[in-house]
Amino acid sequence: MPSPLSIRRVVLYKHGVGYFERRGGVIGSSPLHLDFKARDMNDVLKSLTVLDLSGGSVSAVSYDSTKPLEQLLAEATIRIPEDGSLTALLGQIKGARVRARVGGGQVEGAIIGLESLALAAGETSLVRPFLTLLVGGSLRTFDVLDISELEFLDEAVRKDLEFYLSTVLSSYKKDSKRMTILTSGEGEREVFVSYVLESPVWKTSYRILLDEGEPPLLQGWALVDNTGDEDWVDVNLSLVAGLPVSFVHDLYNPRYMQRPVVEVQTEAAAAPVIPQESYEREADMMAEIADEVEMAAPPPPPAPMRSQGLMRKELASARGGGGPRLRDAMTQSTPVTTLTKEVGDLFEYSVDRPVTVHRNQSALVPILHRPFEGRRVLLYNRATREKNPMACIELKNTTGLTLEGGPVTVTEDERYVGEAMLDTMKPQDSRFVPFAVELGCVVSVEDKTDDGPVFRAVVSRGLLVTEFFHVRRTKYLVRNKSPRAQVLYVEHPRMGWELDKDMPAPAETTDGFWRFKRELAAGAQEELVVAERTRGQRQYAISNLGSDEVAFFLSQRYVDKAMGDALREVMALREKVAALTRDEQQLHSERAQLFKDQERIRSNIESLKSGASQRELVERFVTKLNEQEDRLETITRELERMAKERQSATEELNRRVQSLSAVTDL
Repeated sequence: MPSPLSIRRVVLYKHGVGYFERRGGVIGSSPLHLDFKARDMNDVLKSLTVLDLSGGSVSAVSYDSTKPLEQLLAEATIRIPEDGSLTALLGQIKGARVRARVGGGQVEGAIIGLESLALAAGETSLVRPFLTLLVGGSLRTFDVLDISELEFLDEAVRKDLEFYLSTVLSSYKKDSKRMTILTSGEGEREVFVSYVLESPVWKTSYRILLDEGEPPLLQGWALVDNTGDEDWVDVNLSLVAGLPVSFVHDLYNPRYMQRPVVEVQTEAAAAPVIPQESYEREADMMAEIADEVEMAAPPPPPAPMRSQGLMRKELASARGGGGPRLRDAMTQSTPVTTLTKEVGDLFEYSVDRPVTVHRNQSALVPILHRPFEGRRVLLYNRATREKNPMACIELKNTTGLTLEGGPVTVTEDERYVGEAMLDTMKPQDSRFVPFAVELGCVVSVEDKTDDGPVFRAVVSRGLLVTEFFHVRRTKYLVRNKSPRAQVLYVEHPRMGWELDKDMPAPAETTDGFWRFKRELAAGAQEELVVAERTRGQRQYAISNLGSDEVAFFLSQRYVDKAMGDALREVMALREKVAALTRDEQQLHSERAQLFKDQERIRSNIESLKSGASQRELVERFVTKLNEQEDRLETITRELERMAKERQSATEELNRRVQSLSAVTDL
């Protein structure tokens, strides 16, 4: 008998898909069947691979239609109701040839019909079905209840009945679709099938053991979920970390294109259009090369020599009849030799022993059990907790494996001390893993910001620019109330400022923080002052400077004596331009007043009548107008002169201002 297509290998990914491999035996051209959920058909059709490993060939893969059950049954030629199924079936296949076993003999014939006849049974009568067959040239009737076997000899009837029954059977699992693999070949052969399905994301969980005098120990578990309808029995399980591209594409549902309707033409038919043949065709070929570098997991390093304190603890435990230590029990009960492999940017964990996960169940699978390089430290971040640092494990990934992100449970001296989250870590990466608040250490913070002295003065393009530093000082006062010495890292945020030149370099630098390291003695108090600076500047328009400002610049040595004299010359030119501007304004005001007086005089002249006295007054007004006209002509000439002089002075002022240039470093 051929073996079923059982699951032999499962590869789970972090982006929601799983790769499954099946192997099974087939004899001759026997079909192989696989059942999938309807929602998985698109992924299966996109990724299915079928291989005959023993010299045969795969002729086709068929699968259930997307039509609903009612429509599929409507296409069948046979109907079998819920009640009276046998009599209803025989009544539908009149003319079909059958072989009936009645008593000890067999009869072959064609079905004529089925009828119900009443038979006497004492004082009552019973209605029983009788089947009439055409046997040779005669009709014979048989009690259906006396027929022990009925074989259909017509192939078409047999296939219709099998189609109807398989369709009804598939309806019991409404979400299930059957896929049939058709092969051709001789003898017993092995068939390989692989595909990709949507699967739950596998997860990781870690345990860290901290023991005095021994290197910290890291144990990793993978959480896998079997949400399928089939058990995973002794499968080869691999877990891949990374994010390969994956998507859903509808291949299962039939597609129909709307075609144009061509009406019958009564006139002469037009000649068909023949597209021109292309003389150039571009063939796109992609060669995918997967460089798989298998990296054997390094053996765990030898255990270091135990400290005398630890040995005393073990001897005391032995004298008290205590059991084995947690570290030793964990090492003995869950030995792990995970095989790992780097495939491009992906990282694969291959469990070295068969794994069994029953349907609709989940499992914890050990994938890591190794010591690593690390120690217990404190990490202070003001935004995380203002008063206390966090107790952390300064973890360096010396396991040789890529550690996928997940929760961590930490035990210290066989006691639970906290939990943490671990980011994905490549080999030799280092991380701080905070697991508890260190209440035995208290931190207070003070901030102060001021402006430093001017270190440069630049005169250029009509501006005097002084450059200085805004200085921000943050003082961290740390009190270690713990009875043991500790190592503290202070995370100071990087806000776009630079460290002051007198600051020592930080122990570490991240994208958002500087980390400063401090050794804290037991019961001691430490102070850390972080000084930052950023450039600032003040601008002064040279054309607007006054004598007090020039004197201030000279006293602060922003400018030298020559530049001070040049600035005073600029001030003198500016005063000249201002004086000319004031004189022009006065002449404009005088001219406006003269125009107003002339309008008044002309109005008075027009209002006077004839007469000797009035003529004298008119002559007086005319004389006054003549004097004013002379003055207006003089004002006009003065304004023209002043405008030219002011323009020349302004140009000279602008030229002098723009020509000034100097750089003074203080």
